[in-house]
Amino acid sequence: MAQEEQNNRKEKSELHPRNKHRSRYNFKQLIATSKELRRFVFKNEHNDDSIDFADQNAVKALNRALLKYFYDIQQWDIPQDFLCPPIPGRADYIHYVADLLGSSNKGKNPKGAKINVLDIGVGANCIYPIIGHQEYGWSFVGSEIDPLSVDSARRIIEANKPLQGAVEIRQQSSKLGIFRGIVGRTERFDAVVCNPPFHSSLKEAEQGTRQKWRNLGGNEKEVKHVLNFGGNKAELWCPGGERAFVEQMIIQSEQIKNQVLWFTSLVSKSANLKSIYSTLVKANAFEVTTVQMSQGQKISRFVAWTFHDEAAQAEWVKGWKTEAKPKTDKPKAEGKSL
Repeated sequence: MAQEEQNNRKEKSELHPRNKHRSRYNFKQLIATSKELRRFVFKNEHNDDSIDFADQNAVKALNRALLKYFYDIQQWDIPQDFLCPPIPGRADYIHYVADLLGSSNKGKNPKGAKINVLDIGVGANCIYPIIGHQEYGWSFVGSEIDPLSVDSARRIIEANKPLQGAVEIRQQSSKLGIFRGIVGRTERFDAVVCNPPFHSSLKEAEQGTRQKWRNLGGNEKEVKHVLNFGGNKAELWCPGGERAFVEQMIIQSEQIKNQVLWFTSLVSKSANLKSIYSTLVKANAFEVTTVQMSQGQKISRFVAWTFHDEAAQAEWVKGWKTEAKPKTDKPKAEGKSL
């Protein structure tokens, strides 16, 4: 067997066992699926096929190929300078959320349209609904404050038949609301997922972008041209950054505690956990768990909490054995997040 094939088949054991991206990218396979990827692939210093991960167009072409090959998404695109997500890491989050739901269901991960998931800040890429629906058949509502992201996510859904009727995008009109204007009074969600804005200011976001560009091998002279690389304003920062967003999410989650089984949010900075845990105690969450994930050298995690005790969780999952729950009483005015 050629060395290249051996490398392509080497497993990334740190990824979730059900993650389809545990093996290295098989570029021959991906190019056969999506011809546009070919022009971005080259041999790196190890004589392996690769792309320039500092090139937005190359990363988008790779994502299109991955989504087409693994998830039957035939049409996918995002506006220039919007967040282009790394597919393997996003898939990990969804698989671990499936395990979390399974923990309330005697270890059996639920599948099918009866499982309703809310994605706070779905983004222009609509990536969590894509993976969650294509892997588990779940139904999704994605909330978003940025109109361009709303339009982009809706175009993705309209262009891909598997997502039609399974994913709904709702515009959030409030800068301070997270669930208000999105979750109807009688609406129920089995899980909430969220990838909160990371930075606390535009300046901090620009500094982060500069560092990311340098880490990817970008030329210093080109830094000024890429300050929006990998995310727009709403995706990258909010006042107080990640910690403030997640804490506000916790506070507001208490207001709809009986309508959601599990709330979750990614937390990139481990230093924020202490304050987040303290806020969860004040909110009287019944159970809190932190799930650590790893993609190569990058360590990430999400915090999950529920207000339901064991008996209430057992009662909740009984509904999974019945017909799909209708999404009733959604807000009349479309609305989203901090």
